[in-house]
Amino acid sequence: MGNEDAGTRGCGDTGTRGCGDAGTEEHEEENSQFPIPKTQLLLYLIPIIGFFPSLWTLYRRRGSREQLNISRLSITLALTWLLGYFLLGTGAATSDFFTLRVFVLNSFLTSGYFLVSVWLMFRLIQGKSKRLPGFSSFAQRILSKYLA
Repeated sequence: MGNEDAGTRGCGDTGTRGCGDAGTEEHEEENSQFPIPKTQLLLYLIPIIGFFPSLWTLYRRRGSREQLNISRLSITLALTWLLGYFLLGTGAATSDFFTLRVFVLNSFLTSGYFLVSVWLMFRLIQGKSKRLPGFSSFAQRILSKYLA
């Protein structure tokens, strides 16, 4: 009873953790030992919507290695799709001859983004690798410099 430290009891002796930085660091280390629920990782891979929790995870710089890798991949996929979408949309708006072809290409890009995201979700559920050859290493190199 008298040997309890700040990491096990809260400020008001309520039995809750963390009334300061010492308890929080221990709590984060304990969380990293437990496996991350697949539902949280699936949230990161949802097309367009998963961009925001992924960005938040990288911005806070908290999470397991798997969370950070999937977040980087999700952000890179979303930003690549968004850049391509706007560039092809601009190209379609400024072109008189190739408008329909550029719109079709734009729809292929969007369909590809959604299909790759769903494919990665299935891979996650099956417990297989969640990496895209070349793309995951690109995400690791670029986003690790700026966000994590």
